Amino acid sequence: MINSDCIFCRIANKELQANLVAESEHAIAFWDISPRQPIHILVIPKAHHKNIAELTQNSPDQLLDLMKLGTDIAQDKSSGSFRLSFNTGEEAGQTVFHAHGHITSRTPKDQVA
Repeated sequence: MINSDCIFCRIANKELQANLVAESEHAIAFWDISPRQPIHILVIPKAHHKNIAELTQNSPDQLLDLMKLGTDIAQDKSSGSFRLSFNTGEEAGQTVFHAHGHITSRTPKDQVA
């Protein structure tokens, strides 16, 4: 399901351009346009789910695919120390109501001595 009013649906459907990192069967990852760490990548399901709780309840296969993609990217891009976090609901800081995880790390792989 795609929501034509959702910016992340439009990115997943390749109607809007994003700085893509990787893609899997059910998920897509791209660099955050307002990064808060040296590594700040968003990983989203291609199908519209308003948050991670809805994705977990309705599509566990898509959730697993998203988590695998996110973990693979984090291990590839970071020194091995990373965070993969999800905000659910406005009070938790969710601003785009399409499930998405933030992959963040202070130490990119190429900065490890």
